[in-house]
Amino acid sequence: MDKFDGMRKEDFPILSESVHGRKLVYLDNAATTQKPQVVLDAIVEGYSKWNANVHRGVHHLSQVATEKHEQARKKVAEWLNAAAEEVIFTKGTTDSINMLARSFGDAMVNEGDEIIVSQLEHHSNIVPWQMLCERKKAILKVIPLREDLSIDIEAFKEMLNERTRLVSVAQVSNVLGIVNPVEEIIHYAHAKHIPVCVDGAQSVPHLAVDVKKLDCDFLVFSAHKMYGPTGLGVLYGKKEWLDKLPPAEGGGEMIEHVRWDKTTYNVLPYKFEAGTPNYIGSYAFSKAIEYVQELGIEDIAKHEEELVEYIEERVSRLERVKIYAAGQKKAGAVSFNVYRADGGLIHPFDVGVLLDRQGVAVRTGHHCAEPLIEHLGVPGTLRASVGLYNTKEDIDKLVAALERAIMMLE
Repeated sequence: MDKFDGMRKEDFPILSESVHGRKLVYLDNAATTQKPQVVLDAIVEGYSKWNANVHRGVHHLSQVATEKHEQARKKVAEWLNAAAEEVIFTKGTTDSINMLARSFGDAMVNEGDEIIVSQLEHHSNIVPWQMLCERKKAILKVIPLREDLSIDIEAFKEMLNERTRLVSVAQVSNVLGIVNPVEEIIHYAHAKHIPVCVDGAQSVPHLAVDVKKLDCDFLVFSAHKMYGPTGLGVLYGKKEWLDKLPPAEGGGEMIEHVRWDKTTYNVLPYKFEAGTPNYIGSYAFSKAIEYVQELGIEDIAKHEEELVEYIEERVSRLERVKIYAAGQKKAGAVSFNVYRADGGLIHPFDVGVLLDRQGVAVRTGHHCAEPLIEHLGVPGTLRASVGLYNTKEDIDKLVAALERAIMMLE
């Protein structure tokens, strides 16, 4: 039997739960993934056996907590093929981007300078840069999309100039699941000595991401989208960048010495980690990484790619259903909408509620990407997103629930 053919559901306690009297079919993994028992056990272990503040204590519990936390950092670094000092723990992808916008913006952006994002971006990779541009009187530029909803690389190349300070793009669209050509984007930006931040929130859980091979300057992602706990994220940065950027926040741990006349800052990565870190979360996330490593990220990617193709194949057979960016290379997610016989759109919220009543969890709405949804000309979409524990049987249940929902809403 295929190691992903339903066997992994047993590792995730919540997947045995029922919703409205039906066995849960969870297809909202792009929003957050469920947690395997090893991650839940790690959280309980941390709080019950060695909970103590890290880095600051000479007593046993503090020493153990510090070791667990720093081992977790090394685990993340190995996962990304980075150095441990290049891994900064944050609260999540959003926090990572905000931190970078403050730090990089204060040091590197002046009036009239330009930041580039794409039309596919999540609000988390739009609003912090808008705020920076407002603060510094800089300009936010947006890479347009082609008709097939892919990033227009030729237009992007034309946008790069001597005032471009940073490019920040998602490796995978959280709405469409499209795998964006970040390698090309990095290549063309670096040819003009422009750094690139990659939003890996939707790529790191589904694809093998090697920061050395990718050659990105910054990478951000969240633990909770890769079977880890909430409230923990990562900001990876090349050492040469992190060394010259100022800290984004002040407080404990990020200092070397504090004097009334002058404060000096700690070494990497602690310079960017003000306050008590989520050391229980980092330890639990290290267990999630080990779980994924055991299964193999390449095998997970292949399994999920087959599921995405199966979603498109099955859903496309339904009458009056439109799949966005159909047939394009995707990772983890498919967005679609349902239309009535008269051509009118059935609101995705209405379809989503009826799916939920049948035990099928999908995401509906603008998915925190309003500019993209406005470009599509709809109020929102339905998004089915898969994880390693999903199966073709789950997709069959989604399609059966969709058929019933469409019949009820006609």
